[in-house]
Amino acid sequence: MSSKNPNPIDVHVGNRVRMRRMLIGMSQERLGKELGLTFQQVQKYERGTNRISASRLYRIAQVLGVPVQYFFEDLPQSVAAPAQAEGFSEARSEQSMIMDFLNSSEGLQMNRHFAAIKDPAVRRAVVDLVKSLARAEKAE
Repeated sequence: MSSKNPNPIDVHVGNRVRMRRMLIGMSQERLGKELGLTFQQVQKYERGTNRISASRLYRIAQVLGVPVQYFFEDLPQSVAAPAQAEGFSEARSEQSMIMDFLNSSEGLQMNRHFAAIKDPAVRRAVVDLVKSLARAEKAE
């Protein structure tokens, strides 16, 4: 890994900060204000460009209302234990694709709104609709 590439663990932690911040509807500016930082610094943390210190991560966890270990949940096996992960690239790429979606603005919105649907039949219809759209997209 070159010195210009962020460490994959820093990227993962930053993604989890972003995901939680967006889930609770907090702006980068607001998080920065709570931490005594600029929103640009928050952006750098979220991208993994700048590493978050232990004390700062603890404070971020307090502000976002999660335990510190939340930021390390779902750490890809390839990052957590690279030597043991060989041979599982297909599962890893699917997991990576899912995490990328969940970390996107659209993914967070979809999750938030989907969770608000109480009727199981409506939820099933939404899943069927998305499947149908995905199949149509694949066929093109």
